[in-house]
Amino acid sequence: MRVVLCGYYGMGNGGDEALLASLLQMLPSYVTPVVLSGNPQETARRYGVEAQPRKSLLGLRSAFAGAQGFIWGGGSLMQDTTSAMNPVYYGGLMLWAQLRGLKTIAWAQGIGPLQRSWAKRLAYKAFHQCTGVTVRDRASAEQAANWRVRAWLSPDPVWALSSTPVPGLADFPAPRVAVALRSHPWLTSERLMQFSKALANFQTATQASILLVPFQASKDQAIATAIAPHLAGAYKILSLSDPRELKGVFRSVEMAIAMRLHALIMAAAEGCRCFALSYDPKVTYFAEDLDIPGWEMAPDASSTMTPDFALDAWPESSAAMTRTWLNHYANGLPATSDQIQARVDRALNHQEMLHRFLKAA
Repeated sequence: MRVVLCGYYGMGNGGDEALLASLLQMLPSYVTPVVLSGNPQETARRYGVEAQPRKSLLGLRSAFAGAQGFIWGGGSLMQDTTSAMNPVYYGGLMLWAQLRGLKTIAWAQGIGPLQRSWAKRLAYKAFHQCTGVTVRDRASAEQAANWRVRAWLSPDPVWALSSTPVPGLADFPAPRVAVALRSHPWLTSERLMQFSKALANFQTATQASILLVPFQASKDQAIATAIAPHLAGAYKILSLSDPRELKGVFRSVEMAIAMRLHALIMAAAEGCRCFALSYDPKVTYFAEDLDIPGWEMAPDASSTMTPDFALDAWPESSAAMTRTWLNHYANGLPATSDQIQARVDRALNHQEMLHRFLKAA
């Protein structure tokens, strides 16, 4: 069965590459996947699959030729906060696949935030016509229920992604703390300076080695490079393209301070203490699920999906930031083995539903 996989793939984003790796890991053996990618050559090389350029009409035509299925492959695809073109691109491809009579699956989705009325209507129509839908957070399940769309709720599939050790990382001095920030309008140069000073003071107090982990080099590398000069102790900017190695980073890390959702998921899954910096409701939902401490960076009052759970406000001083981290470093606890295993087991529901939906095809 030839199935087209559609997501934010081949764009250098570690979280989305982890979703793709998880999806490929979970697909039935009888499926021949073809991936729509921003870098089809690299995607084909890394995963050993056919890949076509995601925004080329010729590439789309080749990908859909003979296809029997189409999968939105995980993440917050139908949202219009980063770009109004997201629902146009992803929703347009889903509707096109449905018009062609393909079995269509919205897999491991985070629905929204959707601010524009036309984007909400497009998402409603696309989800309604899917063969099957799975979602990764409670708010998305509630949105699907409001739309009268039957959706199966399970944790993000990256919980169940296998990890591999990073060559040479064991030689980097312990204890280690990982930091994964991303660019965001709210993270101004002044706030980044405040964060950098706090991290430097935290490092001095703990003598920890700092791993700066850009999940998407085009958006995160500059931030890591800006933080590095403030650190007096050992540090490393760790840029990895293999999502299994990216998850493996957190095997031997004492604490992770992260904006990136999948940095938090990977860290929690590997038994690491987590501290969340929430720029998006999806990060707050994750913090709520595991009762992870953190700070709200940019609460969006206009969002229709504001979490009930509230993180603390961003501190006014770098000293306050350092004190909070030191307290969590000394007294905070990682997820228990039972909590981790429960989420891994439930994340595998995404695999079970894939088999069920595709078998129906």
